[in-house]
Amino acid sequence: MAPSGKSSPSADAAASSTADRKPWRRPQMKSKAAGKKKAAQAAHNKKPKSGGFESMGLCEEVYRGVRHKGYRVPTPIQRKAMPLILAGLDVAAMARTGSGKTAAFLVPMLQRLRHRDPGAGIRALILSPTRDLATQTLKFTHQLGKFSDLKTGLIVGGGSMESQFEVLADNPDIIIATPGRFEHILSMVDDLSLRSVEYVVFDEADSLFSLGFAEQLHKILHKLSDTRQTLLFSATMPKALAEFAKAGLRDPQVIRLDLDKKISPDLKLAFFTLRQEEKLAALLYLVRERISSEEQTMIFVSTKYHVEFLNILFREEGLEASLSYGAMDQEARTIHISRFRARKTMLLIVTDVAARGLDIPLLDNVVNWDFPAKPKLFIHRVGRVARQGRTGTAFTFVTSEDMPFLLDLHLFLSKPLRPAPTEEELLKDMDGMNLKINQSLADGETIYGRFPQTILDLCSDGVKEVISGCTDLIALEKPCANAFRLYLKTRAMPSKESVRRAKDLPREGLHPIFRDVLRPDEISAIAFSERLKSFRPKQTILEAEGEAARSRSSKGSNQWLDVMKKKREVHEGIINLVHEQSGDLATKEEDTENISNWEKKEVCGKKRKSQSFRDEDHYISSVPQNQHSEAGLSVKGNEGFVQDRLDAAVLDLVDDETSGMQAQKTRYHWMKNKFVKLNNGDRVTSTGKIKTESSAKLKASKDIYKKWQQKSHRAISSGGKDGAEGGSSTPAGYQRGNRRYPAAGRGRSSIPNADVPSEIRNPQQMRKGRQEKAMQNLRRNERSAKDGKSPGKFQKNRRPNGSGRDDKFQDSRAQKSRRPDGKGKGGGKGNAKGFGKGKGKGKGNPKGRGTR
Repeated sequence: MAPSGKSSPSADAAASSTADRKPWRRPQMKSKAAGKKKAAQAAHNKKPKSGGFESMGLCEEVYRGVRHKGYRVPTPIQRKAMPLILAGLDVAAMARTGSGKTAAFLVPMLQRLRHRDPGAGIRALILSPTRDLATQTLKFTHQLGKFSDLKTGLIVGGGSMESQFEVLADNPDIIIATPGRFEHILSMVDDLSLRSVEYVVFDEADSLFSLGFAEQLHKILHKLSDTRQTLLFSATMPKALAEFAKAGLRDPQVIRLDLDKKISPDLKLAFFTLRQEEKLAALLYLVRERISSEEQTMIFVSTKYHVEFLNILFREEGLEASLSYGAMDQEARTIHISRFRARKTMLLIVTDVAARGLDIPLLDNVVNWDFPAKPKLFIHRVGRVARQGRTGTAFTFVTSEDMPFLLDLHLFLSKPLRPAPTEEELLKDMDGMNLKINQSLADGETIYGRFPQTILDLCSDGVKEVISGCTDLIALEKPCANAFRLYLKTRAMPSKESVRRAKDLPREGLHPIFRDVLRPDEISAIAFSERLKSFRPKQTILEAEGEAARSRSSKGSNQWLDVMKKKREVHEGIINLVHEQSGDLATKEEDTENISNWEKKEVCGKKRKSQSFRDEDHYISSVPQNQHSEAGLSVKGNEGFVQDRLDAAVLDLVDDETSGMQAQKTRYHWMKNKFVKLNNGDRVTSTGKIKTESSAKLKASKDIYKKWQQKSHRAISSGGKDGAEGGSSTPAGYQRGNRRYPAAGRGRSSIPNADVPSEIRNPQQMRKGRQEKAMQNLRRNERSAKDGKSPGKFQKNRRPNGSGRDDKFQDSRAQKSRRPDGKGKGGGKGNAKGFGKGKGKGKGNPKGRGTR
């Protein structure tokens, strides 16, 4: 018991808790509608997760497809471009290869179209420069749209026209096509309309808008609607979009990522200098010794003859390879690339048709047999490897003629380039030099070097034996030489600055990749042979012969020796002056900080500090600072940056001389009752022929489409909004069945013959009519089978009564021929042969044919 004057702490706590406790009330029951409304409000106010596909507002079907594909977090180009595309804006996007550009335009397309609408026609169009890229995009669309009912069609060259007519007759929602074949089909099928297209994608846009596809794109874009959404995607796209004016962009949003890193940081570059005749031996050595048998390799060559040559050579060496080039049959190309994807073959020999967009997930190496003429073509070639976080290596063969292109490439990449250290520098301090090489490679610098001559000599002997023993290789040698000669004539020229700088390049040593192959004594032997190559005697051949002759005879003076002595006396002052200048330069360039000469052999790359009086912060140069980068990214990159820049600044004025006026007339073309100005490089043929993907010109004939119509009894309808709005006789209103009704109001009375049903039947009505006619014939045959036996082989036209006429016709003739006296012909039934007993009154032979 607690004392009476004091209360216990437990009692105080209980009293305070009782005082603070609120009186109990019956909870009010909330209605279900109020609960749902509050839940919806909470879901609306809930912030979506940032950085994922959940925050983009995708529908369930598209989101399930994205998750099924394995995507969890969008890539930088997807995070930048997809919200703008979903908002309905035109976008021009550039990002390096393997960054997810295809999904960046496919996911918004599926979100916009959502469900299939057979009556709407073609609603999305994706144009690709190559067949392989179009086929890959189709496969990717099927994977992302697995849970949607959208129908996708593929229109590429190399396939049968009839099968592609069938695809278009099914009214697909999405068309993935190459420009050549699609424009060919548009010219044959007049009913095919593109006014219903609301989503257009130009994949690898810089390649599509180059000179090769100018005519096809002009005709395709002319048939598209003006209200479409246009997207441009490529790994190499210039900042100025004037070259893509034909695409019809409306206030486009430009996205350019990875400007500093145009290639993957996980990609290793190796450049080998050698002669053209040594490429076969170097390639075989790389495939056998340096590249593992478990790694897949893609080899880029210049012409299709080299593809066939290398394929046969590898087959003779016991190596199985796949191949692909533009003139190859499409089915064969698909089979070869499929086998390479399935890792049944580890080598793929291709031309530049496979440089754009082709995605081989587990590709490890790329070999550039011939150096690409354009820097952005090199970007697309080596972009096949080191994709999506993987590592890879790009081997490139460089001849003496390719050195200017190598300098242009590194000016475009803004990467330092230096030659490999010579053998003498390696022998002086091998460990220190190897450490410096590793540090340079880690800093992102590119080192080019020679192939070991001993390895090339051994492999060359084996290649010569294989070629001499194979008749196919001997037969292909001359076509390969002729094709390569034509390739050198037609490829773009390097810049003049790089040609001048290539002449002053220092001598390179062995490539660092071969440090583990050669022993120190072999390196010393190579160094001695290189010194022999650079040996310059102090005497000329005339002085050496004169000295030898004097030592033999020791009588008198030699004529040639006297001539050379007089010549040296005349030019001795100039020679000494040159030696003094070279000696002064050598002393000025001496390294006071004990840095090796190899570290100063930087050919190009990092920006040098200007030694002029100009203030670089305020000086306005006539050439932009990003000259090399934008020149390499431009569509017409082979014409040079300065040429393009000056062409854009030229004003079109009417010339006042006859020659100038004639030259200006050639830039215009008469088309549809008006002159149309041609852009730089455009060509118009007056023959009316169509240029296909294989550069062959065919006459625009519609016979193929008409034969397909007669054979399949189908037609490609215009469909979509254009089909409903394209009727010239009925500008407004609606259509039910086979009759079109005008809109209510004043226009109904003004339209003549508005209530007359249309005589034009659609394919569904034609199909229904054929089915009804077939059912009528079936009923007639069943009725005739009930009346008698089925007709014989030679009496198909006879009726079951034995005659060529039916009973009703015979009864009517019997009534007409009956006489008043009762005499006349009677009706009778005959058997299958036409004989039977007669019925009725009158005279007549009881046996008779037909009705006797």
